[in-house]
Formats: sequence, structure tokens, C-alpha cells
Amino acid sequence: MSKHLASVLTTVNGPYSVQLGDATLAHCLADLDLAKQHPGHVSAFLGEVPPALQVEFALVHHIQVPDLKAFAAAFSAWSGESYPLAA
Repeated sequence: MSKHLASVLTTVNGPYSVQLGDATLAHCLADLDLAKQHPGHVSAFLGEVPPALQVEFALVHHIQVPDLKAFAAAFSAWSGESYPLAA
């Protein structure tokens, strides 16, 4: 994984003692039930990582942009937070 994509994990994992790897984060972005087990990490990804980097991370992990946007909307509805990709 490139250095700037690795910065995604730094942002997502920064405040948490449980650290997610890139594969686990990618699985969370494809599975709402799994994401609900790591709401802080997923919220940090959707809210603190720039949208262009979110898209790049998703594509590297074989998550299509429409699927990521649909996930962001579903997670937003569940969490009550708003995220740029959910719009």
C-alpha cells in the first residue's frame, strides 16, 4: 500500500487502542453489520479522510465508487452523522 494510503490507517486508528488493518477496514466498508462493530473507525474514515483518498482506498480494495457511496449513505442513516460521500 502506498504511503498516502497508509495515512488513511493513521487517521482511522489514531484515537483507538484497537487498530484495524487495511483489509479489515475495507471489509467494514463493504458490510454495514461489521462496520457497526467499529463505528468510530468507520466514522473517522468517512468524516476525516478526504473523499478523494476514500475513493482511492476503496478502489485499491476492489470496492466500487457507487458501492462506497451507498455504504456511506447507509452508515450515515444508521449513525445519524453526515458524510461527504453520503450526499
